[in-house]
Amino acid sequence: MTKGWLRMAQAKKIATASSLAKKIQVATENLLSAKNDGEAAASALEKNRKKLLAENKRLSKKRAVLTKKKRVAANRLKKTPNAENRKAATSINKELAAIKKVGDKARAASSANAAELKAVKTSLKQASAYVSVIEKAGKLLN
Repeated sequence: MTKGWLRMAQAKKIATASSLAKKIQVATENLLSAKNDGEAAASALEKNRKKLLAENKRLSKKRAVLTKKKRVAANRLKKTPNAENRKAATSINKELAAIKKVGDKARAASSANAAELKAVKTSLKQASAYVSVIEKAGKLLN
């Protein structure tokens, strides 16, 4: 019973001014590091977004061209149903299916990139706000 009472009576370790200053400095450095990492991630994601948009645009144009070719090949096949026209129509259909498949993957990657970019920008905005407030407070206190 006395052991429990002694534990309660023991004083907690008191933090020193130097340890508090060090903790504040480390926390500020970590926040600045997070802000810098966020800026780097945002620029990389933005660059990736531009690539994905260009890829989607290219695939969309190619799909439009192939759709037009498919319609022309189908009309040609109706007029003269021979092996050459059937082969051309089949080839266009296969290429169009492949382009649609690649386009779907590119659109999915683009939307995932956009969601990640939005989240990174939100976090970056928050970190920037914290850093600016800390800098203002530091100027006032020093």
